[in-house]
Amino acid sequence: MMRAVTSAPQSLSHAETLKAALAQLDGVILGKPGQIRLAVACLLARGHLLIEDQPGVGKTTLAGALARTFGLDFRRVQFTADLLPADLTGISVWDAPNSVFRFHQGPVFSEVLLADEINRATPRTQGALLEAMEERQVSEGGVTRPLPDPFFVIATQNPAAFVGTLPLPEAQLDRFLMTITLGYPDPRAERTLLETGGRSQSVRDLGAVLDAPILLQMQREVDGIHAAGPLLDYLQLLARATREHPGLSVGLSPRALLALLSAARAWAYLAGRPMALPEDVQAVFPALAAHRLPVRGPGVDVAGLISRMLADTPIP
Repeated sequence: MMRAVTSAPQSLSHAETLKAALAQLDGVILGKPGQIRLAVACLLARGHLLIEDQPGVGKTTLAGALARTFGLDFRRVQFTADLLPADLTGISVWDAPNSVFRFHQGPVFSEVLLADEINRATPRTQGALLEAMEERQVSEGGVTRPLPDPFFVIATQNPAAFVGTLPLPEAQLDRFLMTITLGYPDPRAERTLLETGGRSQSVRDLGAVLDAPILLQMQREVDGIHAAGPLLDYLQLLARATREHPGLSVGLSPRALLALLSAARAWAYLAGRPMALPEDVQAVFPALAAHRLPVRGPGVDVAGLISRMLADTPIP
């Protein structure tokens, strides 16, 4: 059973810090304020983010800009067909002089991990992220090693029609709190890119607006955003709508519903409010639900289906 928790709203200093962070990100990823806010909300909610799009629209740039803006350790792994799980998590190597195995950490031991083109790797390597994303730890050689806190995975994937891609299994998709698509820039933003040669603001030149301890404090404040009983009723109505829809194979699970609550709280926190409202749920619902709702047949417009579901579900 979900329990509503009351708390004071974010501090004024944190509100100003978040405003500065969003402004800096807006200066790098032009014309995508909605997607940027969703990405930041995902981080504040302790989730992981999947970015689906074709190459060249700014997926990797967004990941690097987020890490630098929030002052987090950042590593990037290019997923390929020959990438092994140990290349990601690390491996124990025999230290002959000391007669002991020593563990060499893989790139997953970072505060922000960019899994670039994750659907180009084999299912075995994709699955190596599963424990890390869910349990925030890595088990190797009978030893469990905790990952850094915060720990944020940003994965990018190309459209399924691209050559050499393998679809992510449902269990892996469910570990991502949100999925976003950047899409093409609007004409004005694209003109700015052309006029500056794409150098309007380089990711390498970005400074940290905040750091890991401040982010952890913000995440704790997000956990304290109040969720009243009628809001929980609304979440359950949305879940029932997905479970009973004839065009969907399965609906939202209880774990997905808890994720929706966390995301709504993070969106309310970005707005500077001490409690989550239905409009917060509606703002994050498409990004949270799209990759969790498999359709029964080809040609179904998932985005349109979700939009109609939001319009048809009454607010208590």
